[in-house]
Amino acid sequence: MSRRGKTKRPSSAANAAATGASGPDARHAQRLDKWLWCVRITRTRGEAARLIEAGHVRLNRLKVKKPAAPLRIGDVLTVACFGQVRVYRVLGFSQRRVSAAIAATLREEL
Repeated sequence: MSRRGKTKRPSSAANAAATGASGPDARHAQRLDKWLWCVRITRTRGEAARLIEAGHVRLNRLKVKKPAAPLRIGDVLTVACFGQVRVYRVLGFSQRRVSAAIAATLREEL
């Protein structure tokens, strides 16, 4: 118990374990907006979110409207931006924005 007599909340690791978010899916999935930003398709995460909400991104042929949509390795993205339509296959994830050389290894342009 904490000093005020309330129970202490479980740690985020315990919470993730309780919800099953720490399994293999959690390590092999990432938010769509974060991935677009990390692999340098968009300049900011906010720009990625606006692109998704505007309906300019398809995930495995289906239109996506939520920036938090889970992205998994092997998924195919169709992105319409800057007057072009580009198709990418997800090859990997990064927790932060990476250099252009590394970003090229995390995606395959189809």
